Amino acid sequence: MSGASHDTSTTVITRRAALATTVGAAGVTVLAACTGGGEGASSGSKNSSKANAADGIPLSEIPVGGAISATYNGGPILIAQPESGTVVAFSAICTHMGCVIAPAGKQFDCPCHGSEFSTKTGDVLRGPASTPLPKLTATVSGGKVTISS
Repeated sequence: MSGASHDTSTTVITRRAALATTVGAAGVTVLAACTGGGEGASSGSKNSSKANAADGIPLSEIPVGGAISATYNGGPILIAQPESGTVVAFSAICTHMGCVIAPAGKQFDCPCHGSEFSTKTGDVLRGPASTPLPKLTATVSGGKVTISS
């Protein structure tokens, strides 16, 4: 094959491009997992991310032994009911790298790096996060849960 030219160019994928693609794909997976109560949904958790905790959330919307996602002052939060009538709330921002975490049954999971947190205390169950979630004040009155910082 004398005289034939060969294409020797290569495509270089930077670490940033690879991470962006991976994170983008993971984001799609997370959104799909959080969109409904279908067969793949974790028991004991709900996604009520449109609920504004400053307006009060009905206690009945928070599963006993589980948690929901909500907002407070425009930021994502998590509200759990570890035992009937006992409610706790935490920031939904992972203390490792700032990703938004979500309820996953009896724990909170970070989709970015796999950290897991307790729904009862906000303590780290599995790293890489090493700091507990910041706790908010949750109050139950008249069947509604309100949050304050």
